[in-house]
Amino acid sequence: MKVILKKDVKGTGQKNEVVNVAEGYARNYLLPKGLAVEATPGNLQDLERKKKSQVKKQAQDLQQAQELGAQLEKVALTIPVKTGEGGRLFGSISNRDIGEALEKEKGLKVDKRKIAVEGTIKELGTYPIAIKLHPEVTVTIEVQVVEAEEERG
Repeated sequence: MKVILKKDVKGTGQKNEVVNVAEGYARNYLLPKGLAVEATPGNLQDLERKKKSQVKKQAQDLQQAQELGAQLEKVALTIPVKTGEGGRLFGSISNRDIGEALEKEKGLKVDKRKIAVEGTIKELGTYPIAIKLHPEVTVTIEVQVVEAEEERG
């Protein structure tokens, strides 16, 4: 019996895959547990429609990531921070700080989970920061950590 899997089933197949299984396995396990549906012509058409829209969405996501990547490649980000003696920072610069600075200074919104900070940034200087926008698009930007100008009254 041919079925379309709705979820990954170990030893049987992956989600959205059309597989041939024993009728008893399908009727007694896969169908009642909602793991699969019968591979009727209507269900097969739905599956094809889903696959086409998924491919279209993936292409759209890739294009958006490439556009944002092109904007980010031009960015030179400067983060002013308070420092103690010897140029050591109070705390450290995290991916969240970089994401907030990108949005505030450059108007570019990047999810902090996509920003990879190697080690910890605890000193003044320039650091290369990798931003993985998409599985196929990774951009490296230069982040310069400088001492904040103290306001004197």
